[in-house]
Amino acid sequence: MVIGAGPVGEVAAERAARGGLKVALVEHERFGGECSYWACIPSKALLRPGNLLAAAKRVPGVPVGDRVDPAAVFARRDWFTGKGDDSGQVDWARGAGIEPVRGHGAITGEREVTVDGDRVLTARHAVIVCTGSVPNTPKIPGLDTIRPWGSREATSAESVPARLGVLGGGVVGVEMAQAFASLGSEVHLVITGERPLPRNAPFAGDLVLHGLREAGVFVHTESGVERVAAGESGTELTLKDGETLVVDEFLVATGRRPATAKLGLETLGVEPGSALEVDDTGRVSAVDGGWLYAAGDVTGRAPLTHQGKYGARAAGDTVAALATGKPVSTEAWSPFTATADHHAVPQVVFTDPEVAAVGLADARPGSADRVVDIDIAVAGSSLHADGYTGKARIVVDTERNVLLGVTFVGQDVSELVHSATIAIVGEVPLDRLWHAVPSFPTISEVWLRLLEAYGL
Repeated sequence: MVIGAGPVGEVAAERAARGGLKVALVEHERFGGECSYWACIPSKALLRPGNLLAAAKRVPGVPVGDRVDPAAVFARRDWFTGKGDDSGQVDWARGAGIEPVRGHGAITGEREVTVDGDRVLTARHAVIVCTGSVPNTPKIPGLDTIRPWGSREATSAESVPARLGVLGGGVVGVEMAQAFASLGSEVHLVITGERPLPRNAPFAGDLVLHGLREAGVFVHTESGVERVAAGESGTELTLKDGETLVVDEFLVATGRRPATAKLGLETLGVEPGSALEVDDTGRVSAVDGGWLYAAGDVTGRAPLTHQGKYGARAAGDTVAALATGKPVSTEAWSPFTATADHHAVPQVVFTDPEVAAVGLADARPGSADRVVDIDIAVAGSSLHADGYTGKARIVVDTERNVLLGVTFVGQDVSELVHSATIAIVGEVPLDRLWHAVPSFPTISEVWLRLLEAYGL
């Protein structure tokens, strides 16, 4: 039995079914989950037109207008999300041999899930929890007097607010700030630090900050929202320095937490609302008996859709193998373990410029690691856009001569990150990586320049 039918839950259910098990997939909202309807897919649909317009303006001879058409952008987003119609996802589940169950599932005993308080389902082998995450709501005086936007409201908006306030310099904050600026909003982004994206290399935040301001976003750095009030002409935001902003909508993008508050975890002696800590096969460590598994944001390991699906493959395959008497290897890098969570987690921020990173953002404290930074200045980048500005970084374990981390920042660098991921996962020695010759003239020639800067 799988609780949560987002992309992670769907993968866990599919792998278990493929392994020969009868699977029930329980979902209280929409099959397809957060990513399909309120996060990854609609947010990228909102970002792409503005990024494309900016890219076209960087190449002479391309006739372009001054702004995107919001109605057309929203219509295209709605095509991708199906306006919330999940019937296709339900049909897919049935076609994959999975039984979809609508309702809120809570664990009420060992291998027991009660749906909507009255339908009791019992799993023969295991329960896999894939309920994702929910937004964090900061304690700001007056916030409860208005109806702030969360990421769902932003990605499903039907109109463009004239003035949009955004709190938070993480991925959701910067992506939605730039998207709505391209749609025509006057956007004010409020962040606590001197740059956005604090978990990335500092130059990533600096270049994205410049890109946001070029897109017309007013970025208030080293600030915060002290209080919120409903005013006659809009929502009034009082910032840390005393400045007051008046906006029509206020997006709060201050992170997320595991969605475990209503799962019945107290019946297992686990604190509701906490992350479900798992081993690399997905087995929940705090529950005896080896029957409870989890994958995705709910584990707190690597809160990204692709990484959650990776963990779901390990969990689904492990449950199926154990149930059918097949051997399960828990060694690193086996098909049953999500080893890459510890070494090579890739992520892309789809702003203009993009940030594509995997592994470490900097050297390990006290280590012999070496960091090499260069500008992305190759023939491919020059041809790609006039005035192309980007940077790249590698973090090298000098003792083993392998990569530990790679960061690219620039227009259209997202497709470079998988090559970096392969190099890290495969522990490709740098002197062998030297023989992976990049095509000319492509932006991937930056690999050659990075290795030359390192000394090869």
